[in-house]
Amino acid sequence: MDARDEGIVVGLLVSQGHFGGDGKQPQVTLRMHVRHEALIRWLADRCPGSRIYGPYHHGNRHYFQWMSRGAALVGELLPILEQHITPELDAHAHERLTTMTDRYAEAIERLRTRAAYLSA
Repeated sequence: MDARDEGIVVGLLVSQGHFGGDGKQPQVTLRMHVRHEALIRWLADRCPGSRIYGPYHHGNRHYFQWMSRGAALVGELLPILEQHITPELDAHAHERLTTMTDRYAEAIERLRTRAAYLSA
């Protein structure tokens, strides 16, 4: 990802993303109205291993859900988020990201160790 793309991805996730997990591994989720389909597909193209789900239609809400988790998140996206999402940029987003990385520290370390082993 070039610097421009990193900035767009970080901006989207700081403002609209959810940093959490499924109880076993960390995940970053973004829900966007179907009118933003091109943007959410652009995001998926920039984040290898991420997935798009939907479109969903619940009541008056019509959206896609993008998700990055597991090895794709830890190996590709998380280093970018950790580099750019600082308390100075957005204290609330930094706190949410830190809570996720603390909660899933063992899983993150396991995925990083596995990736290092496979690349050696």
